[in-house]
Amino acid sequence: MITSERSAELAKKFGGSEKNSGAVEVQVAILTERIKNLTPHFEKNKKDHTGMRGLMKMIGLRRSLLKYIGRTDQARYLKLIKELELRK
Repeated sequence: MITSERSAELAKKFGGSEKNSGAVEVQVAILTERIKNLTPHFEKNKKDHTGMRGLMKMIGLRRSLLKYIGRTDQARYLKLIKELELRK
């Protein structure tokens, strides 16, 4: 689970201010943080299929948001990918 302080920190880093949680970059950063926090749980609990479904929905939403950024502004997309270390 991501704390409100961490969420505000990500919003400030990627959106400019703590209140700007609606920016696409901020949404992707928060989703990435949540996914990174949940991944060890699913490595340990392989039969948690219901939770895995939620994780897959988060991954799909992040993918959709990244596609949107890639379509609208390629420079923002590349910068975000680099900062979040999503693709190696």
